[in-house]
Amino acid sequence: MFGGGVVPALDAGLLGVGETVTTDRGRAIVSVAALAVAVLTAFLARRGRDLLAERLRPAVADVAIPFGVITVFATAVTVILDAWGLSNDVLDAIGEPSGAQLGQLMVTGIVVVGGYVVTSAIRRLLDDLIGRSDAVTDHQREVTYRLSQLVVWILAGISVLGVWQVNLEGLLIGAGFLGIVVGMAARQTLGALLAGFVLMLSRPFEIGDWIEIGPDGQEGIVKDITMMNTRIQTFDGEYVMVPNDVIGSQSLTNRSRKGRLRLEVEVGVDYDADVDRAVELADDAVGDIEESLDVPSPETVVKRFADSSVVLGVRFWIDNPSARRRWRARTAAISEVKDAFDEAGITIPFPQRTVGGRVDGGRDSQVGGETPIAESPPGGDE
Repeated sequence: MFGGGVVPALDAGLLGVGETVTTDRGRAIVSVAALAVAVLTAFLARRGRDLLAERLRPAVADVAIPFGVITVFATAVTVILDAWGLSNDVLDAIGEPSGAQLGQLMVTGIVVVGGYVVTSAIRRLLDDLIGRSDAVTDHQREVTYRLSQLVVWILAGISVLGVWQVNLEGLLIGAGFLGIVVGMAARQTLGALLAGFVLMLSRPFEIGDWIEIGPDGQEGIVKDITMMNTRIQTFDGEYVMVPNDVIGSQSLTNRSRKGRLRLEVEVGVDYDADVDRAVELADDAVGDIEESLDVPSPETVVKRFADSSVVLGVRFWIDNPSARRRWRARTAAISEVKDAFDEAGITIPFPQRTVGGRVDGGRDSQVGGETPIAESPPGGDE
């Protein structure tokens, strides 16, 4: 027995509950009431922390609220033990704690409260840094917070075990082997998870951006970004889930990042046409369409000599790029250039091939991939 020792409240019976309540029904009611008060306190702790943070400081609320919850739970346990007359039995089983044990208990309490404070600070940091960003959903922010919380409590647990002088060597060795096994079994999943964190930090694209993955990969509008994959909607209306590690290992084109996009339409003109006049007409025609920007202005360049024409590249810019605006602008540009060339009498030739034949050493040879016309031998038919 403590005899007025460390916890006199338990030794003497807290408020005399055990002496006041003598029936089993009364003890059950007291126990349920004490437990309900503790659960209700824990339930209201978050709201109380918010109110206290508004009146004082968030750090003060982070420290005061967990101490209050721990105190209420300790009082509830004490009341329940005292109501059933188990206080003395518990103290006899525990024994008189030494000064070292009291220090360990204090350090344990400080570590637990410190873990709660750190996780609360991480929550506020996430809300302040990425809470207002449309690129990070509430789900992603919650997952990030839960992972951070897990790391903090693992470190806190290791610290508590170290305070109580528990041998962690075997535990750490087992955890190391377990980590190797899990890493080998789920290396693709872990790779996608790590790539998801990289995408969230580097932010090469956001929800609503028009992206293309790889030189000949998926192309569409980003609809959602999770820790494991990115969901895009293709221009065919299909939803495609692309693993984040696939995105991280390939080239990525973001057509929406600059807010504008350059388009190019190729058109060929006849070799007999005035190329300078064709360039001028193409610039004027593209500049008149609704989607074309004035700055940068449209530009037409001579690109190459083709088999049947001189190829021109008609270049112009559109803003707020999307698949619908791109195809609408291309269609309008082709139509306007065609009409301008028709009015000016500039011919847009189609591929042509001249078929002929020749005699090489008395034998007919094939030209242009077609069968040549047979020639009659001198002197007529034999």
